[in-house]
Amino acid sequence: MDEKIFEISAKEVTVEVTDETTGKVHRRTLPIDYFENANGLVLRGENLDGSISQLVFYSARGMQRMKDLTGGGPDEDPCGTHK
Repeated sequence: MDEKIFEISAKEVTVEVTDETTGKVHRRTLPIDYFENANGLVLRGENLDGSISQLVFYSARGMQRMKDLTGGGPDEDPCGTHK
């Protein structure tokens, strides 16, 4: 049974990197909140002073929606139902 997934969230992420010099693979699990949907993804954690910091990465769909919400999109109705 294929269940449609609309969003993904987690309280920690695992980062895996390959060192360019040695070729060794390193893996770390970090206390970073992760949230992803069709519009993009958000990574949220704490700064050194304990305040919240976040990175937001928009998908192409998310960027188009942001343009539309801020008035930067086309001046036309994409679905043809608005006057």
